[in-house]
Amino acid sequence: MSAPVKDTRAMISGMAPVLDDALYHFCVLPDGFEALKSQALASFVEDEGFSVILTDQVAKDAGLASDLPMRRITLTVHSALDGVGLTAAVASALADAGIACNMVAAYHHDHAFVPATDADRALAILQALAGAE
Repeated sequence: MSAPVKDTRAMISGMAPVLDDALYHFCVLPDGFEALKSQALASFVEDEGFSVILTDQVAKDAGLASDLPMRRITLTVHSALDGVGLTAAVASALADAGIACNMVAAYHHDHAFVPATDADRALAILQALAGAE
């Protein structure tokens, strides 16, 4: 894999967003649901509980599906952990279009979770943003 990209313009122009077909739900695991931790796409310990991102089927099977299914757009650029501006550019472009966005940063890539109903439009906006840089 190539070295992480740190330059703001290079991160934006190289993000090559990819829309995942799967649906996801942001959930808090109730007591007794610890077994779902291993099925989570991502997790975070918050003061209020153990937050997870679950696939649609896992969330439905556990009775945890929300009324706001999300889709993931992966920004395929290997962005540096100390890179500045990619999240702001993505969130701002989507906000300007009235699209909610929950960003999750991992080691290699950033991921934008958007409402499923807005996913195709969000992808087009991010592709245009990458092409504008």
